[in-house]
Amino acid sequence: MAGMGEGKGKKGDNGVGNAIDFVLSNARLVLGVGGAAVLGIATLAVKRMYDRAISAPSSPSKMDLRSAKQSWEEPSWIGASPRLLSRDMKVNVSRSLQTLSTTCEADALKDASPSKKAQMDLKGARFRLSIQDKLFVYYRKHVVIPSAEVSRAKQAALDICAELRNFIHTKLPDMPLRDMYLSGSLYDDLQVITADHVQLMVPLILEKNLWATIPGEETIMNVPGFWLVRRENLEYFPRSSSHWDRCIVGGYLSPKVMIDTFDKLLSGTINWPAIGSVLDLIIRPVVPSETLTLEVQYDTSKKLFIDFLPLLVMEDTMLIAKPHRNGRYENMWRQSFRTAETAKLRNLDKGDRGCRCCCLKILKAICKSNAPLHKLTASQLTNVILHSCEKESDWAEEMLADKFLLVLKELITYLEQGFLPCCLDTKVNLFLELTEEEIDELGYMLYCSLSEPETLLNT
Repeated sequence: MAGMGEGKGKKGDNGVGNAIDFVLSNARLVLGVGGAAVLGIATLAVKRMYDRAISAPSSPSKMDLRSAKQSWEEPSWIGASPRLLSRDMKVNVSRSLQTLSTTCEADALKDASPSKKAQMDLKGARFRLSIQDKLFVYYRKHVVIPSAEVSRAKQAALDICAELRNFIHTKLPDMPLRDMYLSGSLYDDLQVITADHVQLMVPLILEKNLWATIPGEETIMNVPGFWLVRRENLEYFPRSSSHWDRCIVGGYLSPKVMIDTFDKLLSGTINWPAIGSVLDLIIRPVVPSETLTLEVQYDTSKKLFIDFLPLLVMEDTMLIAKPHRNGRYENMWRQSFRTAETAKLRNLDKGDRGCRCCCLKILKAICKSNAPLHKLTASQLTNVILHSCEKESDWAEEMLADKFLLVLKELITYLEQGFLPCCLDTKVNLFLELTEEEIDELGYMLYCSLSEPETLLNT
């Protein structure tokens, strides 16, 4: 009798837990893959809440021990945010993601008769074909920008670039700059939905003997992907020996002060309404803005945003004055991998006429059209595709649906890990600027969409 009483008290043997386990184990047979995915998440959440309730800590010391062991969980068992997934749920979701469409289907095929296998193969082929057709329709209707719109936006950007170049050369002829140039996805045929943003790159000239770069992982901040630019040889070349000494903060060249300097010059001195009337554009600086950005209306319903980005090129490293998303490391320069990442992706597609760029543009359009996914950047999506290319080499156009689903699963896996390594420098975590809560929400939303990926295409 005592033994029976002890058995009832065990958490793993309670009736509710057994019932939940039974539901999960049989959901695949009744509901299919998609239904099992959704039911699995909901049931795991209920089970986790039940387990948490019956195992509530009886003392503050036990609560501290428990929270120390589960660093990804909420601080306490009372009042937990439903938007955050606990570590146990992450593990269950990860296992479900890995086995849902492979192990279960493989077991089903193994046990099925030849006619049943043929039916299941046909059903899977039809599903992929359906997704493929919807992806191509979405690409044609929502992703591709009309060529006339692209030409008009490029011309507006080029006109403004010429005006800025002439103004700076006239106003500050001694400012050590290389030729400005326009850059961004609009010029790589990777911009989607509408032609609405470009970057105006402003390369600075630094004296090699006066400045040295320090990678972020070698600083006290320990942040790969950001760099310090230190002023050197002050004993031989005192302050004011370099034009850029006016932008020094604590012995380092500050991108924030650099942006403020150009902002005062361009926003406070240039007569934008007059220039706009000459160019048949409406131009105004975006205020407030952490970077220097111009808003250009080049049509009655079309706007273009031009980011003015000071640029440093030190050997093979490109550094831009673009601040951390959360306002941290304001005196550190951001390393830009965009040019090299884009070139690598396009070269891979050129080599086998693949669908990598098409897949990237569809994903960018999905993120741009769905507010909860706005936080995912083009660089993050590009790197997930590049990492996926290392696992699978066949990216033919007819494989678009398979590769689209593969990239979604890979992205979810990286979100679960909270770490997306840059393919050009694996020390750099491209999720660095996302909070833990944002990562959880993105992963949860994308995981739920796996059962019906076409829902991501609804606009």
